Amino acid sequence: MASPSSQFLFSLLCLALLSLPHIVSSIGINYGQVANNLPPPKNVIPLLKSVGATKVKLYDADPQALRAFSGSGFELTVALGNEYLAQMTDPNKAQAWVKENVQAYLPNTKIVAIVVGNEVLTSNQSALTAALFPAMQGIHGALVDCGLNKQIFVTTAHSLAILDVSYPPSATSFRRDLLSSLTPILDFHVKTGSPILINAYPFFAYEENPKHVSLDFVLFQPNQGFTDPGSNFHYDNMLFAQVDAVYHALDAVGISYKKVPIVVSETGWPSNGDPQEVGATCDNARKYNGNLIKMMMSKKMRTPIRPECDLTIFVFALFNENMKPGPTSERNYGLFKPDGTPVYSLGIKTSSTHSSGSSNSTGGSGSGSSSGGNTGGSSGGGGIYPPVTDNPSPDYMSISSARGKGRFVECVLFFFLLCIIKLRL
Repeated sequence: MASPSSQFLFSLLCLALLSLPHIVSSIGINYGQVANNLPPPKNVIPLLKSVGATKVKLYDADPQALRAFSGSGFELTVALGNEYLAQMTDPNKAQAWVKENVQAYLPNTKIVAIVVGNEVLTSNQSALTAALFPAMQGIHGALVDCGLNKQIFVTTAHSLAILDVSYPPSATSFRRDLLSSLTPILDFHVKTGSPILINAYPFFAYEENPKHVSLDFVLFQPNQGFTDPGSNFHYDNMLFAQVDAVYHALDAVGISYKKVPIVVSETGWPSNGDPQEVGATCDNARKYNGNLIKMMMSKKMRTPIRPECDLTIFVFALFNENMKPGPTSERNYGLFKPDGTPVYSLGIKTSSTHSSGSSNSTGGSGSGSSSGGNTGGSSGGGGIYPPVTDNPSPDYMSISSARGKGRFVECVLFFFLLCIIKLRL
């Protein structure tokens, strides 16, 4: 018969297991402000909570936004626009920027990352490319000087156009013409433990080749998927295949890069577009972002090639932004209209949900090239995967324009308590 002490410990174990957090992914949202009709930052927090977001990525270091998120509990990523890269190669200017735009808001505003530049390597601007890595070093050095390098990481965001012609994902590699600029950045990631950021848009792949790309495959709908003949991994959605293509490219460069984590810094789907923007509809946006957010709310996001790595994903974007240049789709990636009403129903329920509805959801992401500041979006490189059809066209085979600790702690707690109980019996 079990002793009273063992019964107490067993009860303690049960309570501990019940109190453990549900193993799900954190939901990230991109908060751009390229508009003249948006609400003040203090009013966006309820909107973010209504979609279950816990992480927010800015495209600058807007003081009003940083103050608004003070004490909110959100993890914030701030950014340096491309136009500031040359200045940040000066250590003194980098330190001044960090002190004014980061350190001044800590610890109440939980800033966890700084993104230096957006899609620089594929911008075809040699001066920007030359300044990128020194700017990253300058900002990181400033964080070291301020004693913040252990709590804030430095990185930069890339479009999928950094990949060479590639199919299947297992055959992917980085573009050779970019390796001289990319390799020092990858070494920086290895040294500092920071992730590589990728802007990934299955929408572009579908838009450019709707006859050969399965819409269900890109929208996270039920579909037959495809099996990579090189790795034998099966994929039932394009986003995971795109992420694994980058992992394969990292592996191809060298074994030291195998542990560099990937963060999907932007992904989404436009709810409206020009007539030639095939697939840019409200229903498709609802399905893409709704299905994606539901997946993140129900489980950890892990791809076939890295089943041990939790994938962080940021949906683009919080609002439709009426001043973004480019095609109509650029101004219609938001989850919300400027007045705070949903563009469409997400069909999700959270503790603070103010809209629910259809079984699929909402979303958005930007697609035009970005020069920094409050501009988000990808400059291309979205479509690199085979359609789920019997005869994909040859043209489709080419590119178009560190958590985990929680689960370990849970296992240790479970094992430790079981051992105590056994000893007491």
